Amino acid sequence: MALIVQKFGGTSVGSIERIQAVADRVIASRAAGHEVVVVVSAMSGETDRLLRLAKEIDPHPHPRELDALLSTGEQVTIALLAMALQHKGQSAVSLTGAQVPIETDTAHNKARIERIDGTRLRSALAAGQVVIVAGFQGVTASGDITTLGRGGSDTTAVALAAALQADECAIYTDVDGIYTTDPRIESRARRLDRITYEEMLEMASLGAKVLQTRSVEFAMNYRVPVRVLSSFTDGPGTLVTSEENNMEAPRVSGIAFSRNEAKITVVAVPDRPGIAHAILGPVSAANINVDVILQNVSEDGKTDFTFTVERNDFDRALQILRGVAAELGAADVRGDTGIVKVSVVGVGMRSHAGIAASMFETLAKENINIQMISTSEIKISVVIAEKYLELAVRALHAAFGLDEVGS
Repeated sequence: MALIVQKFGGTSVGSIERIQAVADRVIASRAAGHEVVVVVSAMSGETDRLLRLAKEIDPHPHPRELDALLSTGEQVTIALLAMALQHKGQSAVSLTGAQVPIETDTAHNKARIERIDGTRLRSALAAGQVVIVAGFQGVTASGDITTLGRGGSDTTAVALAAALQADECAIYTDVDGIYTTDPRIESRARRLDRITYEEMLEMASLGAKVLQTRSVEFAMNYRVPVRVLSSFTDGPGTLVTSEENNMEAPRVSGIAFSRNEAKITVVAVPDRPGIAHAILGPVSAANINVDVILQNVSEDGKTDFTFTVERNDFDRALQILRGVAAELGAADVRGDTGIVKVSVVGVGMRSHAGIAASMFETLAKENINIQMISTSEIKISVVIAEKYLELAVRALHAAFGLDEVGS
């Protein structure tokens, strides 16, 4: 008997009809002989509604109380799904994160899972019950409710699968798998049968929204097989797995992109040891993530220092750096929010030369100027003007043979 952890997102449980459909899917899994643990998100739009209520009272609500509020969204869903299963004749029990318990650190609104006690879950499964767990939440050692941040239900599901040594973690979403790129931009994008943890981690961190980055890290660290499936249509989905199970790796598996990018340049800063830390230290201290970094060749003892941040951190970073620039004697600080990052990703890059050259040639043919470049072992990212995003994605998708036509 296989143990399956199934996770259903907000759109999958967005109405009573959808919850009934999830119950039918769970019962079908039980009928196939599987033990089932279900992780659910709040109903679609509910977390945003609760957040709006909180901010009507206080624009900056206390993190502990905000977690206490936001966690109620999932509590509604688990109870409704348990009722639906029981009404259909399937024994089921709903558990909050605290009832499992899923123990986390004390970082409210962005807590990290530290330990899961699977005793209660295993007892319920042994009794023939379907266990329904509230995603996105946990509890501290002192009993305070915490939440795991946006997309945290994915992390809950993968962490439970790891703790219970489940045979598979199935993530049900509103898409039927992982695609070579966003089908809304490239209609010839195709669903991948499988993708490695490393590729999925890069795709998630580079803008692909199908899986939360932390959930992929969990899956990779504990080697949990993850399958991304549609809640609305049947199909094999996409298996996220280890590289050794993906021997026929293509050169490039997908094209990822991120619109949430902004660029900042500190102009004519004195070129001396420690200047990078002097610029980026205050930005990091403000909990602002820096991504692509470029330092120009020094001329007359001065250099331009450029880096990217998330667009929603742009104004704060710019404000910090104007003060830093004045202290350092830099000529100016300039910003640009009209940029995007486009990336090619594939474990096959490790054994295939010329990927970067092909990427740059393709963009050059489309007269797309590359402003910045960043690479890793299985990824090449470029920063370009936002107006060229769709053109770049489509051109690269075709250049690396990812189009569905003829594949």
